[in-house]
Amino acid sequence: MTATPPPRRLPGRARLAFGLGSIAYGIKDNGFATFLLLFYNQVMGLPPDRVGAVIALVLVVEAFADPLVGFLSDNTRGKWGRRHPWMYASALPVAAGWLLLWNPPAGWSPDALLGYLFGAALLVRLALSMFEIPSAALGPELSSDYDERTKLFAYRYLFGWVGGLGMLFLAYAVFLRPDATHANGLQNALGYSHWALLGAVLMVLSILSSSLMLHPEIKYLPPAGARGESLRDHFTAFGRAVANRGFLVLMVAGLFAYTAQGTSFALSNYLYAFVWRFADMDYQLLALALLIGAIGAFFLAPRMTRRGDKRAVAGAFALANAVLLSAPYFLHLLGLFPPPGERQTITLLLVIFCVNTTAGVGAFILGASMLSDVVEESERRTGQRSEGVYFAGSFFVQKLVGGLGALFAGLILKAADFPANAQPGSVPDATIERLVLIFGVTVFVVYGLGALAYRRFPFGRAEHEARIAALAGPDLAS
Repeated sequence: MTATPPPRRLPGRARLAFGLGSIAYGIKDNGFATFLLLFYNQVMGLPPDRVGAVIALVLVVEAFADPLVGFLSDNTRGKWGRRHPWMYASALPVAAGWLLLWNPPAGWSPDALLGYLFGAALLVRLALSMFEIPSAALGPELSSDYDERTKLFAYRYLFGWVGGLGMLFLAYAVFLRPDATHANGLQNALGYSHWALLGAVLMVLSILSSSLMLHPEIKYLPPAGARGESLRDHFTAFGRAVANRGFLVLMVAGLFAYTAQGTSFALSNYLYAFVWRFADMDYQLLALALLIGAIGAFFLAPRMTRRGDKRAVAGAFALANAVLLSAPYFLHLLGLFPPPGERQTITLLLVIFCVNTTAGVGAFILGASMLSDVVEESERRTGQRSEGVYFAGSFFVQKLVGGLGALFAGLILKAADFPANAQPGSVPDATIERLVLIFGVTVFVVYGLGALAYRRFPFGRAEHEARIAALAGPDLAS
């Protein structure tokens, strides 16, 4: 049996290091969610529904590999602990896969390119899982304190968004700007190649610096048992994790939230360019607005739960997210929103997207913090700590439904009859209206269902603190 970690307050260096590693995840996530469908559809000329289906298939395959990563991490023994060997080993494969993904070979048939997309995307995601699952599993091991965990995951989400939005800003401001041969900079293949090279370097630096900075914490982590469990025992534990009520509620909430987010991100550049008529500088201001929103969540989420329960605040955040993200599209269809392309329209959208990002990121921070609390609830019932199992289970669900987001985005473009290699202003109004209607309804309903699910989480602060005291036993009382 693995001991329960003490409810310690962590040094700022440890929080910073825990967050720093998620820069790599943010770069990957933003690239996959925002540009990958667009790149293989608008630049490489592949049908959007088939690209979306391939991306979805990659995420499904990866999702089933994640429990194995959790098993290997939970059962690793050595002087570097259970997590660090995997974290260090992931860096170079992540970079190699990322470069391959954005540099597809020329002259291949559509079917061959789809196969290439599948292989390169799977390499990136499997390699990053080798880092992300062990790294995230460190969260509940570093401290069992109810509020400290929220701070830890606030750092993690902040740095993830900084990484993703930093690369988004550079894509719009430097690498994908319109030039003499590309009126629409988002269709510049060479720009994506240069952008990917920078991303690969930053991913390696993020992974290695986080791992090295967290290395001194190994001696404070709960000691693992002398012998690891068998693969059969691990998947039995994984089945128990999925059946745990708290875990199940969070995964249902995540199912809706990540599906809506995946759909929104995959369609974002289509919506900015073809619905709202963003100009060159607007994209750079957008990245800044989203970053301000993510920073707002970093400060707001821990403060709003300081004396209350995470479940109520997470539900409120998710509901606000649903309303704010969909409202501009419904108002646009009703003729109640300022016309696309005008300065006041862009300014209003940036404010809405900033606040919407605060709400969305805040809900995800609290969801991850609640998942850490499930570890002790499970330990109380089973006598075992299985951080790797629970975080692998979380990533399992995220990736299954993240694939749904990419698939939905491709199907929405297909249903709207959206053309390949399109230029802003050239797409028929009827196509734009279909895109707006289907998107608005989808994100409002799916995010809204996520808000309802967060409210059903079965325990809060009082239950968690009583559980920690019971697990610690006489040692805590003394």
